[in-house]
Amino acid sequence: MAYANHNQRSVIIVPNHQFFDLRTVNPPRTFIPAPPLGVINPRFVPVVPQLVPLNPPVLGPVGFPLNPALLIRMEEERSLSLLQFIANEGLVPSPEEELKRKNTIDKLKQIVMQWIKRVAHQRRLAKQYVTAASATILTYGSYGLGVHNSDSDIDALCVGPCFATMADDFFIVLHNMLTSRPEVSEMHCVKDAKVPLMRFKFDGLSIDLPYAQLEVLSVPENVDILNSFFLGNIDETSWKSLSGVRANKSILQLVPNLEVFQSMLRCVKLWAKRRGVYGNLLGFFGGVHLAILAAFICQRHPNASLSTLISSFFKTFAFWPWPTPVILQDGMFPATGGATETRTLMPIQLPCSPYESCHSNITRSTSYRIRAEFLRGHSMMRDLLGPDFDWSNLFEPFPYSKKYTRFVKICLSASDQDELGDWVGWVKSRFRCLLVKLEEVQGFCDPNPTEYVDMDVAEPNIVFYWGLQPGRSDFLDIESVEEDFMKNISNGYQGSSGKIALSIVLASQLPKSAQFDTGSRKGTKACWRILDCNQLRVPVYSKHSPHHLVGYLATNGNPDYPSSWG
Repeated sequence: MAYANHNQRSVIIVPNHQFFDLRTVNPPRTFIPAPPLGVINPRFVPVVPQLVPLNPPVLGPVGFPLNPALLIRMEEERSLSLLQFIANEGLVPSPEEELKRKNTIDKLKQIVMQWIKRVAHQRRLAKQYVTAASATILTYGSYGLGVHNSDSDIDALCVGPCFATMADDFFIVLHNMLTSRPEVSEMHCVKDAKVPLMRFKFDGLSIDLPYAQLEVLSVPENVDILNSFFLGNIDETSWKSLSGVRANKSILQLVPNLEVFQSMLRCVKLWAKRRGVYGNLLGFFGGVHLAILAAFICQRHPNASLSTLISSFFKTFAFWPWPTPVILQDGMFPATGGATETRTLMPIQLPCSPYESCHSNITRSTSYRIRAEFLRGHSMMRDLLGPDFDWSNLFEPFPYSKKYTRFVKICLSASDQDELGDWVGWVKSRFRCLLVKLEEVQGFCDPNPTEYVDMDVAEPNIVFYWGLQPGRSDFLDIESVEEDFMKNISNGYQGSSGKIALSIVLASQLPKSAQFDTGSRKGTKACWRILDCNQLRVPVYSKHSPHHLVGYLATNGNPDYPSSWG
């Protein structure tokens, strides 16, 4: 096991070739109190490991100091091996895939320019205004940050001038122009979301396209969305639509080394997905949360190597004094008021005005899970320079079927694929209510974000399996929970309602396709995605780590591998 003082490069060695930071040769172990969870259920007290080894004991006499240059080379080798790992996992798109995405964005910009000219003409604006009229496309999310992979969607924002409305011009005129294009398929209009958008495929790439309306007559192609000149008097929906782009741009401006930040964020996102703590709708971190956390570490260690940044990430947040907010930019203060206690368990502040916390669905159960994973990561990274260190261990998929003996099975179904996509998206947007209810009656619930398909159900369907408190065998009236949740999701849904069925299953009763600890599966977008339940797929495993499941390939073969993944 190796440790290094990066400031003083002061290292000692002992005869068994272990390295120790001189600053950390303190009492070898200390007790760390469990994270404060609050009262989830008066009868439930989570059992968590209390003994955390912080500093290794000195096992022998002090030897000769290690050459700092050697330590730097060791860190560089660990960083290179991590880069190779994420490349082998398919997290870095090929140049051909990058070019396809760029061409898609360019085509969308051309279509949007044609659209705004048409709208200006329909509004009977003066000729000079029609000529000057312009709108643009801005990207954000994983693509905007440069951390997308081959399967990532493109989050793109259509920004238009004051005379182009969302209801008529965006959802009707632009919608019709897009659907008339041969490159566009699987068009969905999601008008009842907090951020209304069109979701479609363009040349096979999934696009999420919300709309923001600025109080100007012409929107420059590369409009500075952080400039207050463009933000005056805009409506609340446009402000929400702009928040993702503005957060992305602020993050990119604040990180000291963009390339290192992007590599770090790819690793952090892979870790969160593999360990089951990724997905805002399920009560975990979303992409913007992880981006701010990664940027925070990069800002604190501007010259650190990739492997050191990953180590610092886990060390910092394993012992972060939540609910103290994580603030990326100095001199900014967290927003006050308006948020309930459960929404501020792990606050992370947006790095752009009005400097409010990122929207969060984190509950007491998911907060406990996230902090437990931070502690696990910190424990593993302490052996970073050890001879037996293996990055694949850090990214080992969370073993749900070994951790939990009982699960809540949530089966969502509809008569066809289009209805299923809308229904699943709507129900997932209300999952926090179900999670809180299960916490009330059961004490703890771990919402596995992975989606599955039940091949025994005739209708198109999506299934979730949420782990229940280990060792707890109290009776759970799941029918009452289902009835209560149905009242919640029935309120406000404008589409054709599908079906929902909740049941309790034992780990031994899980179908073969839901043996969670056999590998990782890539999840779908948070809501409103069309899934092909009729297409069978076979697993593809990592070249670097053969026991890691990277994804699935379409096939007409063996039905033993049903899944909704691509």
